[in-house]
Amino acid sequence: MLKNFRVELPLHLMLLPGLVIIIVYSYGPMFGIIMAFQNYFPTLGFTKSPWVGLDNFTYILSVPDTMKVFWNTLTIALLKIVAGLIVPLAASLLLNEVGRKMFKKSVQSLIYLPHFLSWVIVGGIMIDILSPSQGIVNQFLGFFGIQPIYFLGDSRWFRFILVISNEWKEFGFSTIIYLAALSGINPSLYEAAVLDGAGRWRQTWHITFPGMRPIIILMMTLSLGNVLNAGFEQVFVLYSPQVYDTGDILDTMVYRIGLVDAQYSLASAVGLMKSAISLVLITTSYWLAYRLANYRIF
Repeated sequence: MLKNFRVELPLHLMLLPGLVIIIVYSYGPMFGIIMAFQNYFPTLGFTKSPWVGLDNFTYILSVPDTMKVFWNTLTIALLKIVAGLIVPLAASLLLNEVGRKMFKKSVQSLIYLPHFLSWVIVGGIMIDILSPSQGIVNQFLGFFGIQPIYFLGDSRWFRFILVISNEWKEFGFSTIIYLAALSGINPSLYEAAVLDGAGRWRQTWHITFPGMRPIIILMMTLSLGNVLNAGFEQVFVLYSPQVYDTGDILDTMVYRIGLVDAQYSLASAVGLMKSAISLVLITTSYWLAYRLANYRIF
């Protein structure tokens, strides 16, 4: 056993930097949860700030905008989850039909590239493209006599812009997962289907989809854990007060309350409520993943 320990020691030491980062940035800040139950003042600190119990939660829940923000977060997240399942699946099926390997690899690289761009860069691109005066989208609509649309300043369009821009940036990453699932399907099944006279649509319906069913179910169930994560960076870069009605989410609400208005206790209460709900959803999603796709973490 001592010999195994000496052999595995360098591997355990490699985990040390990541473990330190997790402790400092993930577990260390958990002590700040106590602010949610205090009327916190930075000058008094955690020990001397007055204790208010559940008053912060009662106040947050009594504010009419809280439920609106909650439903905005849920709606945007669900739209992203649905699009995040359909678009990569369709892209992987189309790429799987491409016969030329060079062209296929080139397309894969192009759709995967935006994943590495930050939302600051993508946000700048979206602002330029969707500009009502100079944007290429509104210039194209102008050819058909359509008046310029302020996409990022119109509550009716803002959610869809969030979903579309998020998919443009991230669907290439998910496509890789589905392509890996496609590569695991036995080619002899397609050969047998061809001999039976099945066309491409029949092969896709009776062979491809059943072969991908476990990974599709797994991706669907695991995505439930992110149902309250509507994407702070994306929304923060693109939104404005004009679209608060449909674009304001819990994370941006915490930012404004905590960092802009310096109401640290209220911001901590909102963040704690979100974390508690997310914990329940993540637990449920992993249980469903185990039951439906036999996926286990341990």
